[in-house]
Formats: sequence, C-alpha cells, structure tokens
Amino acid sequence: MAFLHLLESCRTPLLNVLMQFITYFGQDILILAIICTLYWCINKELAYLIGLNYFIAGLCVQTLKITFQIPRPWILDPDFTPVKSALSGATGFSFPSGHTQGATSLYGTLSFQVKKRTFKILLWILFLLVGFSRMYLGAHTPKDVLVSMGLSLVIAFLLWRFKEILLSPKHTKGTALFVAFVSLLVFAYAQTKGSDLALDAIKASGAGLGFALGWYLERSYINFETKEVDIGHQIVKLGIGLIAALLIKLLFSLLPEMTIWAAFIEYFLLVLWVIAAFPYLRKRVKNK
Repeated sequence: MAFLHLLESCRTPLLNVLMQFITYFGQDILILAIICTLYWCINKELAYLIGLNYFIAGLCVQTLKITFQIPRPWILDPDFTPVKSALSGATGFSFPSGHTQGATSLYGTLSFQVKKRTFKILLWILFLLVGFSRMYLGAHTPKDVLVSMGLSLVIAFLLWRFKEILLSPKHTKGTALFVAFVSLLVFAYAQTKGSDLALDAIKASGAGLGFALGWYLERSYINFETKEVDIGHQIVKLGIGLIAALLIKLLFSLLPEMTIWAAFIEYFLLVLWVIAAFPYLRKRVKNK
C-alpha cells in the first residue's frame, strides 16, 4: 500500500483525467470492439489468437479473484482514497487486475505480430501504462497488476509459440473442447462461491463457452472471408455487427435482476454472435 499512497500524493486533476483515459484501453468493451474489427475485417487468424489469450487468461484471472477474494485497496486501508472516476469500473475483487489482463492479452499478442520494433515498443508501453493507471487510480495494488500482466504474457507467448498447431484445422475440435471444458469448470466452481461474489467469473465462463462453440462452428462450417468490395462495405459490416452486439447487451441490461444464468447467457450469446452468428449471416448475404 505504500506505493499507492505515494501515487495518491502525486495526483493532480489533469493526471486524474489522463490516467482515467488510459485505463479505458483495458476496458472490455473497447477490447471486444478491437477484436471484432480484426476478426471481421482484417486478420481472422490473429483475432483468433487474441481471442484465445483474452478468454483463457480472463478465466484464469476470474478464478484467482474468487479463490483469494482480496478486497480493493480502499477497503484494505480505510485511510487510502481512490480516484472517484475509477470506482464505477472497479467491481468485484482486486487480485488480479482484470483491466491489466485484457490490455496485456490484446496489446501483448499484437506485439508478437508486428515487425517494426517501434510498434512493438509502443504496444508494450500501452499495456504497461494501463497497469500503471490502475494503480494510480487506486483500483489495484502492484501485486494485482504484476500477477495479471505476467500470467497474460505467459499465455500469449505459449499461444504464439504453438499457433501453427492451434490454428491447424485438424485441431479445431480439440481446441474448442478444451476451452469449453475450462469454461464449464470455472462456471461450476464460481457457483460454489455465491452469485454476489462470482458474477464476473460467471460472465467469463459464458464468454469462454461462446468462444469455444463459435470457434468450432466457424472453422468447421462457416469459413467466412474478411475481404469486402471496398472500405465502405467494411465500415457498414463493422457498424452493423457492433450495433447488434450492443443491442444484445442492452436487452440484458433491461432485466430487473442480473442472475447467474442471465449473466452467463448474455456473454455466451454476445461472443457467439461475434465469432459465428454474424460471420454466418454476412456470408449468406454476400452469397446472394
């Protein structure tokens, strides 16, 4: 906590705004939008690797959260005050950091893909800044950030190292079954912790299962192409897909109460839409 108190003493209104802006680069909505853009319009294989990292690391992080159940820094130390703007995004337990995990999974995997050293450095700086912003805002301790970052980088490296095997058509079913098994395992474990404590883990397990099923369906039966006639068609395709995804979230937000099953189904349908349902519909439209 000494480091967080040091950062607290260095806060200024301008830095508060800047760090809140930086932390949005680890927000799940932005990360999913970037994955959608890559997946639907640019590089499907790269998006698959990022998705695998994002969802597997997310399942690991959420499992650690509900296992250790470490409170947020301002609960651990009543004398510590977080930046108010960060409170709405600081849900659930503190250890490890979910924002840091998301940012490291995305930008870390992208850093393996780019060739120029300048871009690699910029991507590493970006997820390091997200981790630092979580500490500056008072949402996480250094341990929360470093464990999350290290875990996500290890998973990213292993997936990149064995990407030829993972992306091989003959391993499609095995990869899908593995992600589905882990997702269901986390779902079952989360239910033993109670709905109030494990809602984020339930969401992660639903998203993981949606990714597993979508991975299998797309690679086995759909096989859509990212190319379009021109950039205008790409923009329209991306816009329609993202608006539909937002509508799914909006519909579930109208529920009077977010139960375990509602949270699970919401994220299952959301990711399944991204990975398989929308590509299938787009391919049908193009074929006609």
